[in-house]
Amino acid sequence: MKAHRLGARGGLGAARRVLACLSCGLALGCGSAPAATQAPRVPEASKGAVTKMVRAVEQAGRPTSRDEAIRLLREAVSEDPNLWEARYNLGILLAERGELAAARTELERAHALAPNAEDVVCALGEVLRRSDEAKLAGAALAGFVERFPKAARARRALVGVLRESGQADAALEQARELLRQAPGDSSALAELALTHLELGQAEVAELLIREALEAEPPLAVVERAAGLIALRRGEDALAFAHFAKATDLDPTDTAAGLNTATVLLQAGVYDRAEKHFRAVLALEPDAEAAKLGLAAALRGQGSRDKPGPYQAAESLLKEVLVATPDNWAAAHNLAVLYAESMDRPAEATALFSEFLSRAPAEHPARARAQKWVDEHAVAVAESSQRAAQ
Repeated sequence: MKAHRLGARGGLGAARRVLACLSCGLALGCGSAPAATQAPRVPEASKGAVTKMVRAVEQAGRPTSRDEAIRLLREAVSEDPNLWEARYNLGILLAERGELAAARTELERAHALAPNAEDVVCALGEVLRRSDEAKLAGAALAGFVERFPKAARARRALVGVLRESGQADAALEQARELLRQAPGDSSALAELALTHLELGQAEVAELLIREALEAEPPLAVVERAAGLIALRRGEDALAFAHFAKATDLDPTDTAAGLNTATVLLQAGVYDRAEKHFRAVLALEPDAEAAKLGLAAALRGQGSRDKPGPYQAAESLLKEVLVATPDNWAAAHNLAVLYAESMDRPAEATALFSEFLSRAPAEHPARARAQKWVDEHAVAVAESSQRAAQ
């Protein structure tokens, strides 16, 4: 992919292009793209800081050397706080490692230094989205496309944020603007199709996605959208085929990988689901959905005679709960594991109770959880009293 030129930062072009390509594999949704305008004019960069950034880029190309790359980028930022490229690259790598708060700090500073850099605002928007800050993500991206109306990647990211946060009408307006600016663009058609799907207009979504699939060249984002639409229709096999093609077109497309794994999980093909969930986590180590899915796939492969997968699933779910103690989905899944697979009713009851205190009132699993608690709470309490005597 082609990276945007850095204007006044002549010596940074090569290093910037390399790590921009790496960012595509970090699930930030913001690969390299042309800048909306020329880079801002800032004081001449420190040569020492630039040298360290270049070395960091080289280290980042080797997964086992990411820690060294982060160390070098932190030193570069310390030596030259205005080196926004180093802050951007540091934010990308921190996000890849799951340190979203630290990544957000660096990307916000990079955005302040380079308010016209599309790569930066897209990465910031994705980190905010992953941090459950959809409102802030939408504001950052909306402000950017208002200033730079032809920033197509930022607008696509905005469509996704609006759609995921339940603002389907606003997403539709932005998706239509994408298509007005690039008539026939397959990725814009895919975004428009998904937005109509969110609005409950399945027939319109299907017509649009067929148009997108006929366009050349084939794109992972289009295949992923086609898979989601097929999944909504209940055509799991077709959805799987689209997700698999999306992954073939772009092996770093973690959304397609996650969808592929989920279809396999629902079909009971636990070993292959595990493989795909692990592939997603290799690219996005903090992806909670992938961890929850992997735990479910492991549980499906366990038995009383083979408890290893159960124990691995337990470790994953505990890891999620340590990182996000209010994660009711993880609490529920761990409760189910204890209740149905590991014969630990007291812990299951406590976790089901926690799930009931946090989950939405309309969640379909509430009735089952409440039934378990009603049936086991007294027995668990009596058992605890006997143990204390």
